[in-house]
Amino acid sequence: MRNKPRRWRPWIGVAALLCGGEALAQPTVPSAASVAPASVISPVGKAPTAPAAGPAAPAGSWRLLRQIPLKNPGAASLDRRGALYVADASNNLQQFGAEGLPLNRYAPPLPGNVAQVEAWNVTNILLFYDDRQELVMLDRFLTPLAQLRLSEYFEGTVRVATLAPDNHIWLLDESNLVLREFDSNTLRLTQSTPLDLLIGCSRPDFRFLRQYQNNTYLVDRNSGIYVFDNLGNYRKKLPFAGLSTLGFRGDELYFVQDGSLRFFHLYNLTERSLALPAGVDAGTVRQVLLGEGFAYVLTSAGISVYQI
Repeated sequence: MRNKPRRWRPWIGVAALLCGGEALAQPTVPSAASVAPASVISPVGKAPTAPAAGPAAPAGSWRLLRQIPLKNPGAASLDRRGALYVADASNNLQQFGAEGLPLNRYAPPLPGNVAQVEAWNVTNILLFYDDRQELVMLDRFLTPLAQLRLSEYFEGTVRVATLAPDNHIWLLDESNLVLREFDSNTLRLTQSTPLDLLIGCSRPDFRFLRQYQNNTYLVDRNSGIYVFDNLGNYRKKLPFAGLSTLGFRGDELYFVQDGSLRFFHLYNLTERSLALPAGVDAGTVRQVLLGEGFAYVLTSAGISVYQI
C-alpha cells in the first residue's frame, strides 16, 4: 500500500511594445542579460549540408518496436534514464521503460487534470494539476513524496509549471502575467519576471514551460517561444508559433509541425527537419518524444515506440 503524500516539506529539494508594428530581423543573438523587446526575434538559419555530429542527431530511419494502446494520452515526459511518463485519459500517470514496457502506475486520490509532467530531474517527477492549482511530487517509483497547493503561497492562477534541475519550481502566473520561481526549501517565491512589456498588446496562449541547459523556455502558441535565463531574465524570442509543447535532445530543441519533426540548434541557430515514420498520419500526432535510442509518437489511439 502506498504511503499518503505529506504536505510540502522544505527538505524536498524540489509583444511588441507597439501593437501592429512589423517585427524586425535581429542581426545578433542577445546576451543573457538582454532586455530586447519580444518582437525582435532570434534568426533561424538553414542547417549545414554536413550531418550534425553528436547524440543530438537521430538516425533517419525508424524501426517500430511496439504499439501501446492508450486512448487519448495527455501530458508526457522522459527522464534521463529513458523511462517514459504519460498521463492517461483518466489522469493516472503511466510509467514505461525505454522500450515501452509498462513499469508503474500512479492513481491520484483526488480527480484532477494533469496539465504538465516533468521527469527530467531523475530523482523526482513533478505533476501539475491546473484545475486544482496543485503540484504533486513523486519519486521515480511513483510513490508520492509531497504536495503543494499554490493558492496558499500567492494570489493568481498558474497556467503552466515545471521543475528545474535545482528542484526550484518555475510557474507562469497567468492572472498577473508574471514568470515566477518558487523555492521548495524555503517555501517562498525567489524570482518574479513581469511579462506585460514583453507581451504588449498581444493575446498570449501559454501552453508549456521547461527549463533546459540553464534556460527557461515558455511556449506561447500564438507567437513563439520566450527564452529566459536561469534567473528569469528575458533573453530572446524564437519564431515558432502554433506549438503546444516541445522537447530537447542534446543541443537542439524539437517539435512536430507541418507533418515533420523539426529541430532547432540552440547555439548554431540552424534548423533541420526529419520526416515522420512511414505510415503515420501526421494529422493525428499529438507529440513526439526522443530518447537516446528510442522515439515515442503519441496519437489519440496510443503510443508507437520506435528504435532510432
